[in-house]
Amino acid sequence: MSRTALLVVDVQVGMFPETDPVYDGNILLERIQGLIGQAKDSGVPVIFVQHNEGPGEQLETGTADWEIHPSIAPEPGELLIQKHVPDSFHETELQEVLTEMGIERLVITGIQTDICIEATSRRASELGYDVTVVSNAHSTWGQGERTAAQIIEEYNGKFRSYAKLEEASQISF
Repeated sequence: MSRTALLVVDVQVGMFPETDPVYDGNILLERIQGLIGQAKDSGVPVIFVQHNEGPGEQLETGTADWEIHPSIAPEPGELLIQKHVPDSFHETELQEVLTEMGIERLVITGIQTDICIEATSRRASELGYDVTVVSNAHSTWGQGERTAAQIIEEYNGKFRSYAKLEEASQISF
């Protein structure tokens, strides 16, 4: 039984609008597809996290934008954790599920680098998990004077203080 799980955070349709999609969105989806395939081939559980927002917000629960992106959507029976704040562990069943499964290592990918990926990976580390952030399979948007690529690079540096960093091609399940 694998002690590793792949955690796919907030890869939802609303993150890919035509006017301002997440940075390198198509490449991100390809890399996550590859990770999911490799995890499944290795018997590693894939856990999807889905962010929920209120009426009128981008990821309003139950709307088309709220759905997991169809190119990586979970198969029937795969784990889907619902969350309402950036930290995927906060007031969710994620910790309980991981404990029941005997998971010790988390490989984390998804959106948004500087919010949900940061909060979730930091919390996982604090909870004692061996955390690997997939350095080229998380994304965000530019903000102010900083480009998305600059923010991703900055956060990859921050992640190193509590997680391993590996590119998608280096991940081994």
